[in-house]
Amino acid sequence: MYNESLLIKCYIERSRNVISDLIKQSSTPVKLTKFIIKNWKLDIIIFISLFLITGCSGNGGKSDAYGNFEATEIIISSEAAGQLLSFNVEEGEVLKAGQLIGVVDTTQLELKKEQLLASKAALSTKYGSVIAQVNVLKEQRTNTMKDKDRIDAMFKSKAATQKQLDDINGAIAVIDKQINQIETQNPSITNELKSLDAQIAQIQDMLEKCHIVNPVDGTVLNKYSEPDEIVTVGKPLYKIADLTTMYLRAYVSGDELSKIKIGQNVKVLIDKSKTENRSLEGTISWISSQTKFTPK
Repeated sequence: MYNESLLIKCYIERSRNVISDLIKQSSTPVKLTKFIIKNWKLDIIIFISLFLITGCSGNGGKSDAYGNFEATEIIISSEAAGQLLSFNVEEGEVLKAGQLIGVVDTTQLELKKEQLLASKAALSTKYGSVIAQVNVLKEQRTNTMKDKDRIDAMFKSKAATQKQLDDINGAIAVIDKQINQIETQNPSITNELKSLDAQIAQIQDMLEKCHIVNPVDGTVLNKYSEPDEIVTVGKPLYKIADLTTMYLRAYVSGDELSKIKIGQNVKVLIDKSKTENRSLEGTISWISSQTKFTPK
C-alpha cells in the first residue's frame, strides 16, 4: 500500500467478450489480480494491476499502480403502480435503448379512460348544436382566410383595392366575434369539454408509463422485481450499466507522479489464464489535484 497516492482515472474502451472472460476466469487466483463478485453476474468490482508504459523501466517488472474498473450505473424504477404483469429482464442480459421489457396492469386506467370518453361523447351529443355552430364558423373562417391571402397578393400587385382588403379583414373579424360570442354564452360546456380532454390526456400519459421501456443500451447488473409482484411509483426494478465503455480508477505513488500526464497511453493487465495476463489499452483522462491514502 502506498502511503501517499494520486488518483488517476483511465478511460478504457472494452468489449463484452472481455467482460465475459473476466467472469469465467474470476475464480482463478493470479499474482497481481483479485476479483470480488456479487450475485455471480456482471455486478463486478475488479481490482486490477495497472502498468504504465512510461514508468516500467525502474520497477523490476512490478505494476506501477493498482485500481478498479467503474461503469456508470443507472437504476430504472417504475413510473406506474399496480401488478407487474410481465417483466422480461435477467441479470447479465444485454438490453437496447427503447426495448419494451415489461408491463404494469392497466385495467383500472383503461376503464377510467373509457368512462371519460363516454362522458365527453354524452356532453358533445347534448350540446351538439352549439359545437356544430362553432365548427361551421371555424370552417367559414378558414375559407375566408384563403380569400384574404389571394387579395393580399393582388393588392401587392395593385390588382385589388384597399376597400377589398378592408372588407375581407372585416369579414374575418366578424367571424371571430361570432365564435367568441357562442363560446362565451356557453362557458360551462367549453370548460367541461376542455377539462375532459385534459383528464383523458393525463390517463393516456399514465397508460404509456405502464409500459416499461429500457432507456439506455447496457447490461443488466441487478434485478429487483419479479413478474406478478405489486410495484409502486419509484420502486427500483433493475440496475443497468454500459459495460462496453468503462473507467479504471487507479492509485499511483508520489514517486511515479513525474512519469504520468493526461492523455498518456497506459497498459492494463488482467487475468487471461493461470499463467498469462491479458493486456488492454487505455488513456489517462483525469488526475486528482489532491493526494489521498490508497484504499484497502
